[in-house]
Amino acid sequence: MKKIINFVAIATLFVASSCSDYLDSENLYGKSLETYYKTPTDITEAMSGVYNAIYVSGIFSEEQMAANLMDNMMLGGGGADDAGAQRADNFEDPTDDTYRDVWVQSYNGISRANAIIEKTEVADFSTFFTTKAEADKFKKQAIGEALFMRGFFYFRLAKFFGGVPLIVKTDGDRFVPRATYTETFAQITSDLKLAIETIPATPFTSIPTSQYGHANKWVAEAYMARVYLFYTGYMTNIEKAATTDLPLVGGAKLSATDVTAYLSDCMTNSGHALVSDFRNLWPYSYLNKSAGSDILPWAKTNNLSWVGQDGITPTFGTGNRETMFSQRFSFGDWGWSNGNIYTNRLCLFNGMRDNSLIPFGQGWGWCTVNPKIWNTWSDADPRKEGSILQVGQAAQGTAGYVGDKGFHETGYWNKKYTPLQHGSSTGTKGMFVQMYGWGNADMQLMHAQDFIYMRYADVLLMHSEITKTATGMNAVRSRAGLPAVAYSVDAIKEERLHEFAFEALHWFDLVRWGDVTTAYNDSFPVKNVGVTATYSAKYRAETKGLLSIPETEIRLSNGVYTQNPGW
Repeated sequence: MKKIINFVAIATLFVASSCSDYLDSENLYGKSLETYYKTPTDITEAMSGVYNAIYVSGIFSEEQMAANLMDNMMLGGGGADDAGAQRADNFEDPTDDTYRDVWVQSYNGISRANAIIEKTEVADFSTFFTTKAEADKFKKQAIGEALFMRGFFYFRLAKFFGGVPLIVKTDGDRFVPRATYTETFAQITSDLKLAIETIPATPFTSIPTSQYGHANKWVAEAYMARVYLFYTGYMTNIEKAATTDLPLVGGAKLSATDVTAYLSDCMTNSGHALVSDFRNLWPYSYLNKSAGSDILPWAKTNNLSWVGQDGITPTFGTGNRETMFSQRFSFGDWGWSNGNIYTNRLCLFNGMRDNSLIPFGQGWGWCTVNPKIWNTWSDADPRKEGSILQVGQAAQGTAGYVGDKGFHETGYWNKKYTPLQHGSSTGTKGMFVQMYGWGNADMQLMHAQDFIYMRYADVLLMHSEITKTATGMNAVRSRAGLPAVAYSVDAIKEERLHEFAFEALHWFDLVRWGDVTTAYNDSFPVKNVGVTATYSAKYRAETKGLLSIPETEIRLSNGVYTQNPGW
């Protein structure tokens, strides 16, 4: 059974510059920088706090939600009370602090990573391990993992906000001015580089199941390539300052050759690989087995079998070597503080609005799918039906779909991340609730599907894009049963769109390629609560693909932070 993930947030780290700042007595209850980080257990708990910072309360601050809403292949959707989604989809800021949670949580993660990096470096763990080598390996893993996560959080901030304040010490000033775009990416690159050099090179197939969801050397190498492509693309196509190098702190740079070497190492030594069928990555391919019946004829016809989401030894599946880094979800409970943030809300919000069908359940109807992708995608590519849920189809379990429930209805929905449910002895319940025996069957809390940030297919496609060769791209195409093609920029763009549709990557691809300035010229009919309307979204080039800095943060900084252009 998949364990319910309980992340321990280290929320009471007291940092005092002098004894007069706090009571002149020993802190018996809080965990402080002076008394904590002394044992491997301390470090493990603190690392959970770092990962906890990935989770945010505000739905617009979910990276995957924000990126999908802005993507030209997904619309706003929702109901009359979801005007915020429709405004975000049209590059308007629904509120002054729409994206504040991702800002705050990213800096929480950075602060916690800073503490681990500093304190683990000087800690002595020798008495907790049988050998010095074991103690050293633990220290390297912890420091390297914290470095990666600091880079991860700064990359998340930079993708959305551009240059941001750089705070890389526990005693750093919170309200330092925003760094430049290049300075920010120099910090990201340096953190990833040191993480790669520090984390032990343990093959994925040998990593303990307890570490699934944690970063490792191979994840850091893959992210280095993603950072390289985003930075060089953004500078070249948005800032019009062409470059083919990644900056490092201190002035050195990484070239395309350097980054290719990281990808080659990952491809050769990581133990990661493509799963045999793209559709087996997604839990809908497990529905017939989990329900004990043929509730999804399409999956049975294609002989699909979910590989699970727990690495190479899953309870439900045959082994997943493709997922490299994911946000692990479980369930929630309204009695908990922020009790709904540990369930995958992308599934909830992307689900069909007011249609509780079997096997695809009810959601809030955001991020409806642009019909353009369905109409231009070859039927010969199995990823088309593997990615897009079409309504009114008996084989898909959507014959009973009732439309006219929400805005921007197109008849197409995200099939990768969507509510899944089927009957049980006590009524219709979520598939994951039944699989893992969770007691609360609330449709808002039942989505235990992990969100995949990085999978091996991206390593192959990034390798092709950086080297301008077709080998990696054609490996991905071959997995889909498609013929090999010659490498071209257009070919890699199409391949990435089809391989990663609705996985919150396409928006960032549009930005780094510079295509964001021309991708929003389409208009087409949609239904807004049953009324035919014309949909269009207008990207605002003056924003340079960036979001607004939260107004509360600008006010708290007393003007030290400056707002992004266009906001």
